[in-house]
Amino acid sequence: MLLWAGVAAAAITVHGSSSETAPSSRLVEKAHAQRVSAADLAISGDLDGLPPGSTRYLSREDLLTLPLVTYRVNADPNFTGPTEVSGIPLGDLVQQIASIPESDLAIAICSDQYHAHYPRKYLTEHHPLLVLKVNGQPPERWPRDSEGNGESMGPYMITHPSFIPGLKVRAYQEEAQIPWGVTGLEFRNEKRFFGAIAPQRDVSDPEVEAGYKIAQQNCLRCHNMGDVGGQKADRPWLVLSAWAAASPLHFADYVRNPRSQNPHAAMPPNPSYDDETLRALTSYFRTFQYPERP
Repeated sequence: MLLWAGVAAAAITVHGSSSETAPSSRLVEKAHAQRVSAADLAISGDLDGLPPGSTRYLSREDLLTLPLVTYRVNADPNFTGPTEVSGIPLGDLVQQIASIPESDLAIAICSDQYHAHYPRKYLTEHHPLLVLKVNGQPPERWPRDSEGNGESMGPYMITHPSFIPGLKVRAYQEEAQIPWGVTGLEFRNEKRFFGAIAPQRDVSDPEVEAGYKIAQQNCLRCHNMGDVGGQKADRPWLVLSAWAAASPLHFADYVRNPRSQNPHAAMPPNPSYDDETLRALTSYFRTFQYPERP
């Protein structure tokens, strides 16, 4: 998955009726208990009208009945040039599907278990779009992935009308969440979700707090703490914390340039991370290895 894009867009066109005509209860009632088609979108988490832990599946046809937004993106690296996209603003889906206002975190789950996280602040500032059409075409006619692996970018992907980085922590700058191969959306309570990876000690330490913010934005996409975070890397949170505690230098070198430590590493490098940034990230992960003193 490409992890950053400066995405510029032309004028936005809205098609369809107002979302007020498609209340959340009606949308969720259309969902299947089982996946019927590979194009079905899994929805899970805090769902309106459904028991906790439920997963349901919305068909592409049902999603296409919702009001769609269309615009041209000019600088999304998932595409080779200016591209017209049509889809549903992710913030609208949160309002329509999540069971309570506090379920304000949307998580895009990809076929390779990469996760992209969209807190309320991100939704408000960047207006991510769940893409249903590319150049007016369904997923089977979309361009192949820009990384050159020949993979389909469907059944869904996410882009933006524009993206201007906001958060900056040490040398880390906020990155656009633009995953492709999206197969599902999960709706969670943002505070409880990120609380699962809160520092285990020294929470008032500015270095630890900085590392925590970076880990939320970056590491959590591929690494998990239980049911929180992606599992693409197959390296859980506590494994990362053990590496940081056992050999901070190795951990820092791995984060900056994984293949310098393991020639077969699939993790993308972070060459912009300076020593201060890596110290913050290392200090944060080390908190999971040492119990709080009485």
